[in-house]
Amino acid sequence: MTDRDPESQPRKPKSFSVEDTPSDARAGQTGRQTGTADKQRKPAAIPVTASITMEQEDPFASAPAELEALTPPPATARPRRLTAGKVLMTSLGFLLALAVGIWTDSLIRSLFERVPWLGWIASAAAAIAALALLVLVIKEFLGIRRLAKVAHLRLGIAAVARSATAREARALTAEVAALLTANPLTARGRKSLKALDDEIIDGPHYLAFAERELMSPLDRQARLLTANAAKRVSVVTAISPRAFVDLAYVGFEAVRLIRALAELYGGRPGTIGMIRLFRDVIAHLAVTGAIAAGDSLIQQVVGHGVAAKLSARLGEGVINGLMTARIGISAMDLCRPMPFSALKRPGIGDFMSDITSSVGNSGKSAETS
Repeated sequence: MTDRDPESQPRKPKSFSVEDTPSDARAGQTGRQTGTADKQRKPAAIPVTASITMEQEDPFASAPAELEALTPPPATARPRRLTAGKVLMTSLGFLLALAVGIWTDSLIRSLFERVPWLGWIASAAAAIAALALLVLVIKEFLGIRRLAKVAHLRLGIAAVARSATAREARALTAEVAALLTANPLTARGRKSLKALDDEIIDGPHYLAFAERELMSPLDRQARLLTANAAKRVSVVTAISPRAFVDLAYVGFEAVRLIRALAELYGGRPGTIGMIRLFRDVIAHLAVTGAIAAGDSLIQQVVGHGVAAKLSARLGEGVINGLMTARIGISAMDLCRPMPFSALKRPGIGDFMSDITSSVGNSGKSAETS
């Protein structure tokens, strides 16, 4: 056996105590064994590119549980069927359009026979009217189509909320984001979703994340719109001297609130679409019995002691304010492109304090005056 250099001879295996050996010594020994001089990597924080809406930022997370019984059940759009009434209205509308067309043609011919230049003016006016009618028809068609798209997205997401694949979740979320592109309130959420393009996330979690990021700012704005409308209704009806004024103002605020919520969530309905949406909201409340209200409702909400102190007019203001809040909740169910899943659905308790405080302040001001 030939003599070798001691440094070239292989080292015998040796055990080391992990607890007693400092990290620097272990790194040095490892470096000597592997023949490298790599340093041990220091701990580093991984930057988070997508901000997550936490549960405490939920706009409707703090509603009292005892008022949930007064909240209407989730609203669904009524099925569109061909009925005899629709056939009758369509036929009458077509006949009316023919009558207007024949009358216009007769008028223009008569003007040309009497004064030619008046005939040209009438022809130009008819052409402008036809062009304006075409624009209105296109606008109404686009409004109805947007509402149908919102309903389709809501139903599609609800159907696959628990079993969606990553591709399905991203496709549905992309459609929702495209619908809300014009709304600056969703800019932060769309940016957060864009940061997750290269990440691997399962479908249900991605849909929950998208709902928190896209719907949270819109839900906060919807809560503000509903609360302000309910307060205005409660104050006006509490001080109004006529029942007709109460009914007219409640209807006016309901229509304005439903339109504002539809535009907030990307629907932007036209006149016909607004009529259909309003009919769906009122029909849902009527079927579920959420329109009925009386003294028992006030006693459930504010307690027997406080209800006894309220005057009849202030009590009517509370009831009408609650009715407006219920309309807003049902309108959110129909206008929201994503169903309530990761975020809590609003309840009457989210608006009760605003309504009672506004009615109380109006009562105090009426007493002082």
